[in-house]
Amino acid sequence: MRTPLPSTQALACLEAAARHQSYTRAAQELSLTQGAVSRQIIALEELLGVPLFRRTRHGVALTDAGRHYARQAARWLLELRQGTLELMARQGAGGSVALATVPTFATRWLLPRLPQLARHHPDITVHFDVRTRPFLFAETAFDAALFAGTAVQVGNWPGVHAHWLMHEDIVPVCSPQLLARAASREPGRAWQPVAPPAIAGLPLLQQSTRPLGWQQWFAAAGVAAPRALDGPRLELFSMLATAAAQGLGVALIPPLLIEQELARGELVIACAAAPQRERSYYLVTPEQPATPALERFTHWLIAAARGADTSGADLA
Repeated sequence: MRTPLPSTQALACLEAAARHQSYTRAAQELSLTQGAVSRQIIALEELLGVPLFRRTRHGVALTDAGRHYARQAARWLLELRQGTLELMARQGAGGSVALATVPTFATRWLLPRLPQLARHHPDITVHFDVRTRPFLFAETAFDAALFAGTAVQVGNWPGVHAHWLMHEDIVPVCSPQLLARAASREPGRAWQPVAPPAIAGLPLLQQSTRPLGWQQWFAAAGVAAPRALDGPRLELFSMLATAAAQGLGVALIPPLLIEQELARGELVIACAAAPQRERSYYLVTPEQPATPALERFTHWLIAAARGADTSGADLA
């Protein structure tokens, strides 16, 4: 007995009607008549044996089953569109990697190195999307993920292989002008770092996703800092880097994410204390065998990371 399969037209009508909560607006989007959308939904409900919508005074509303199935349909259609466009673009050659990634690491570290990938593997295309937390690969269209976290966090991610890339060394950075004022030096001497107690007297920039970052840094340095939780909160390292370069305060940022700002002198390392190493960067892949494109991308990325940090090991 064959498994019943809905048509893509029926799924498209469901997805559009679910978004708009209206057959009429779905019909306008899909260039169909309202009756055609209604017939597609009725046929889909008959195939499934489950009502997907219920009539209301203002139109239609999803049932619980319809809401669940519409979310799945939206994902299926997106994957189908992406796969179709990918095949059309590549004409069957090479391959692609759909990568979920933490944003600043992708922008500041990986993207500048992609020309190297293009030279070695010109037939591989990498697509980027932002994800900052673990997820189930079976519920997404991602082939791999770049993740920043601890070994424990990665070890608790079910159904994956995790390839260690590099440590995330966190150091305090600020503008040279702010550091000069803190050390009572002339601006030309601003690159000289100060001791940890001096950092406690400067305005601090907080990362909203790591709200205890400064508190942990001062504790590791053995410094009492009553104002460790004070200061504006920003979500991304790139936001912190911009704010720090404008002299708004000191930020805790991995140097590998601000290489250009450090090279241009817009930011300087404010304190010579040992960097903190609570997290690392990992390439996370599903347990099932990798596609040839993902396998080559993985080997290239690990080699590129070894050029930045030669310690560490793979986790299985």
